[in-house]
Amino acid sequence: MSYGIPRGESKFEPRDPHWNDKVRSSFTKQGVMGLIGAALADIWPGGCEIHLPYRSDLSQQHGFFHAGVTSTVVDSAAGYAGFSLMAPNTSVLSVEFKINLLAPADGELLIATGEVVKPGRNLVITRGDAWVVKKGKATHCAMMQQTLMTMHDKPEAEKTK
Repeated sequence: MSYGIPRGESKFEPRDPHWNDKVRSSFTKQGVMGLIGAALADIWPGGCEIHLPYRSDLSQQHGFFHAGVTSTVVDSAAGYAGFSLMAPNTSVLSVEFKINLLAPADGELLIATGEVVKPGRNLVITRGDAWVVKKGKATHCAMMQQTLMTMHDKPEAEKTK
């Protein structure tokens, strides 16, 4: 279900013919995504969507998704959007982001999307957004701008520690 959340068009060509498998494999290696119960809902060249069902242990004192959890999921969505366009034999690392929390993340499902704004060989600029769904209605609760660094000839760890 889309909940009316906007999704950008796939306007980029991946540099790696195995981009889809590369992103999915990397996502499974992220211990934090498994820990919090996030799922990779969709990927496309230059874009990513991650879903996180609400659990009380992911909340802050008012019962909303914690801002740190929201930031973590948006960081990953935007990071994987950028990673989808990176060349073979590379990995990705966030080097900075700025997030604005627009509304309380009060709902049953957090949806984070990421899209590439400007791809580059070494630095990739992305945008991330988060919506929270409550009783079938989506509310835009966060927006982020991020810079990613392409890690050339630096493969990911085979297994997390």
